[in-house]
Amino acid sequence: MKEMAEKYLLLNGKKFYYDEIEDYSFRNSIELNGYEAKTLEFCRNWLNGVQEFPIQTSGSTGTPKTINLTRKQLESSARKTIKLLNLQPGDTTLVCLNTEYIAGMMMLARGFLAELQMIIVEPISNPLKLVAEGTLFDFASFVPMQLQKIVQDTPEKIPMLNHMKGILLGGAPVNFTLQRQLQQLSVPVYHTYGMTETASHVALRLLNGPDAADYYDALDNIALGLDNRGCLTINGDVTNNELIVTNDLVELLTPTRFRWIGRVDNTINSGGVKVQSEIVEVAVAEALADIDPMPRFFVTSQPDELLGEHVILVMETEPFTDEQEKELKAQLKTLLRKFERPKKYYYCPAFTETATGKVSKQRTLRKLGLEVL
Repeated sequence: MKEMAEKYLLLNGKKFYYDEIEDYSFRNSIELNGYEAKTLEFCRNWLNGVQEFPIQTSGSTGTPKTINLTRKQLESSARKTIKLLNLQPGDTTLVCLNTEYIAGMMMLARGFLAELQMIIVEPISNPLKLVAEGTLFDFASFVPMQLQKIVQDTPEKIPMLNHMKGILLGGAPVNFTLQRQLQQLSVPVYHTYGMTETASHVALRLLNGPDAADYYDALDNIALGLDNRGCLTINGDVTNNELIVTNDLVELLTPTRFRWIGRVDNTINSGGVKVQSEIVEVAVAEALADIDPMPRFFVTSQPDELLGEHVILVMETEPFTDEQEKELKAQLKTLLRKFERPKKYYYCPAFTETATGKVSKQRTLRKLGLEVL
């Protein structure tokens, strides 16, 4: 166990002692940007024992809204991760997710609760570029785009990743390319399942190594179930023992294990055939696997007079040549059934994103002049 002689955190390279955060005594002597001020405001509230925290949802699947979570919920969630990764007082953690949202906020809560040494940086695409040379971490959490950038652009940082006890990856799906790249890491990387309403993740899926899985295992004291649509329901200490009904279609393998299928609102009804857009996206990822770097993309639908809806593919890239598009169609023909195949291909120079870096399908479609269903 490592001893922390003095309790402090590093925020963008500036040292803040817990006692001065608690009474905000540094406020007039250290210049802060907006992100630093928001981060320290949460830290101050936590250290002063505040019992309720307003948190904004990410807005990736609807209009962002503010909900209140209790300190007890945040502590219950934090303890599960601390136990899973065997985090000990004095271990060092990298906080590089936006602390105004649940993922970043929970990194701070875990840091305080486990007495970790916190190094906090701005949530940029490659956060290790902001970290002093030679710094080693025991734990970190990233969005997939951040980890992909680190592995692709700074492979010399891989030993730094492998030093950790575990890495959490969440906030977005893990694409085909990143899934392959993760196999070179010896540190266990877990894809998280959760949401703001559940105080971050309630289940994890191991992405790499010999025990990598295609299913999620629930953490302690989480009860899973299904509603009449086949969507996951969650109940536990992190939900204040209230039932949370999700829009995620899952296959419940055991009372504590499930395989994620996709979101019920991503089900496309094309000519009476139900098409799950996530299944189409897996095939598209396979078909685009040889393009380096693989463009971001998503699958959705547009109105169709005859079919009701038809499947479309939207890619973040310059338009393909006729030959490239023909090749992509040929590959998808071998991977998908007729109604699953995209009827039209759209190209966008840059997707519109939410504040947490997730792709906003609705705003991107509007940008392209397409209908939002």
